[in-house]
Amino acid sequence: MDRNLALEVIRVTEAAAISSARLMGRGDEKLADQAAVNAMRRALQTIGIRGTVVIGEGERDEAPMLYIGEKVGSWNDTDPEVDIALDPLEGTTTTARGDANALAVIAIAAKGCFLNAPDTYMEKIAVGPEARGIVSLKLSPTENLRAIAKVKNCDVSDLTVVILDRQRHEGLMREVRASGARIKLIRDGDVSAAIATCRSGRGVDVLMGTGGAPEGVLAAAALRCMGGDMQGRLQFRNEQERERATKMGITDFDKIYSMEELAKGDVMFAATGVTNGDFLKGVEFFGGGAETHSIVMRSETGTVRYIDAHHDFKRKPKYSWEE
Repeated sequence: MDRNLALEVIRVTEAAAISSARLMGRGDEKLADQAAVNAMRRALQTIGIRGTVVIGEGERDEAPMLYIGEKVGSWNDTDPEVDIALDPLEGTTTTARGDANALAVIAIAAKGCFLNAPDTYMEKIAVGPEARGIVSLKLSPTENLRAIAKVKNCDVSDLTVVILDRQRHEGLMREVRASGARIKLIRDGDVSAAIATCRSGRGVDVLMGTGGAPEGVLAAAALRCMGGDMQGRLQFRNEQERERATKMGITDFDKIYSMEELAKGDVMFAATGVTNGDFLKGVEFFGGGAETHSIVMRSETGTVRYIDAHHDFKRKPKYSWEE
């Protein structure tokens, strides 16, 4: 894939972030999400790709736009054919409440490089480069924490574990606390939390717990670029989800997926902050424009770029949920 494409997709996440950020704290999750979807789809249609959404807003009968299988991009004969994993607003509740760590996220890879994950749950563990290769979902949380502490040359009590604040994690939280490690609970945004494990000074050592499977693929794409590590195991809630997974080609329901199995090949990842977070600031509006703060990276080179952009709404169309 052309490396310039990585910079092109930043415009896509910027559009979604600006549009949804206008609804921060308004208490309407659906409106904020739809604003991001509308803006991201409009921006994607201007990119020189033959793109297919493989991780998106859901199946076609559930999502009118950016559904799994939708074709996006300009689709000229010379455009590269790519698969796209996206979340126009990772953290809908976060945005509606005005909380931290909401992002607009997209990842692009060659055709067939992303796991076609059904819209179900995924058990995950994600770490930064220091702990690459030493964690496993076959181990208990305590065993994983001891292994991480060993390679980081610290005590387990020095580690911080990020966990989604959900009732299903009560047992996990009890074990982590009993091990002596610290816990940072988050309402939403486990893609952001997974990325934070790779950034020094963010105070996050490991992500544990169960979240969305599509977000797991996006997190794996980001960690591929940043040298981190991750494993995931699908957690089905009912027989209907198992049937959908079978139709998507999944036959081993207990398989533990490596990071490379979730997102392989040459991967590009981009995200723009919607609300202020652990590693990206949110959209800042001013009279006649906005400032956005984004990250873009490639797995082939390991290059990570932070991009601060000034948007002048007087000179270009304003991305707005009202459009």
